[in-house]
Amino acid sequence: MAASTQSAVLSGAKVVLPTGIVAGGRVIVDGERIAGSAAPDTPVTDLAGHWIVPGFVDMHNHGGGGASFTSGTAEEVLKGVRTHREHGTTTLVASTVTGELDELARRAGLLAELTQQGEIAGVHFEGPFINACRKGAHKAELLRDPDPAEVRKLVDSAHGAARMVTLATELPGGLDSVRLLAEHGVIAAIGHTDATYDQTRRAIDAGATVATHLYNAMPGLEHRAPGPIAALLEDERITVELINDGTHLHPAMLELAFHHAGAHRVALITDAMDAAGFGDGTYHLGPLEVEVKDGVARLVEGGSIAGSTLTLDTAFRRAVTVDKLPVESVVQAISANPAKLIGLYDQVGSLEPGKYADLVVLDAEFGLKGVMRRGEWIVKPGA
Repeated sequence: MAASTQSAVLSGAKVVLPTGIVAGGRVIVDGERIAGSAAPDTPVTDLAGHWIVPGFVDMHNHGGGGASFTSGTAEEVLKGVRTHREHGTTTLVASTVTGELDELARRAGLLAELTQQGEIAGVHFEGPFINACRKGAHKAELLRDPDPAEVRKLVDSAHGAARMVTLATELPGGLDSVRLLAEHGVIAAIGHTDATYDQTRRAIDAGATVATHLYNAMPGLEHRAPGPIAALLEDERITVELINDGTHLHPAMLELAFHHAGAHRVALITDAMDAAGFGDGTYHLGPLEVEVKDGVARLVEGGSIAGSTLTLDTAFRRAVTVDKLPVESVVQAISANPAKLIGLYDQVGSLEPGKYADLVVLDAEFGLKGVMRRGEWIVKPGA
């Protein structure tokens, strides 16, 4: 149960700001927003020995808590959203998977309503405009080339809530679809692709700005055929998504991306499906059956990895404790960068006066202890 906070001073923690880490800092909350000063009688919460970081922003997420964003009612979608909020994700873009175009358009309408209500931050269409040879957990029979008219139909069906479309840009219509998306202010993301290095470069020049889960569902690096990975890592115009769950990526590949692209060009995502925060068992990702065992989701037929069961608090903790990345770099990748990409950095993604009071409290070992969203405790420290 969320506990309302009208005004408060959160004091004594290490606070991660855009300018660096402030030891023994404080965050002032006034209603839904972060304030620059507090009245003398404002209640003080002592968080000495903790960290305060901005609320996490997940721009690629298919569900959680046993609920899928690709099917079910609005209340079921909200169940998944609440699950991720409890793990620190205060801003979330709901991702779909490959389906019939009319079905996806109807789904986008429901998700658009939740966007207008402020529950989610928009819609990401992953498929059906992807390459069959890199389909991963997408149904092959429903895949299609990225016809710009059909891409436009999906974008329009979201009534202004479309944030991103993942495309295999080497397919017929791919570059024209990238240009269309760029013209309409929607992120064109390169993913589930079999593109060459040169084809990927052309897509970036056309306006693509994101790499959907870099390394996964695309050709690997080769010394004579560098493929899409090299093109995506080297270009300053591209932000690369990374799934840091210990299954999708070897730590060396995570380090390679942070080192080569820089923290300012990384977005940590979950690519979560409905088992996230819920447990092992049998689920569905769109029309496909998924078996989750020991926290790893794989298709029942074929065994491909089918999204993740990751939550962003785990991704944060792994990045700092396993991968040994600087806290400031992880905060940039898990909050600021995705907020900028989806056009919400004026509201979320950093701890600055005037922005929403969205924050996460972590203990000294980076375990989650508190989550505040818009001035309300979703998880209250010490509760």
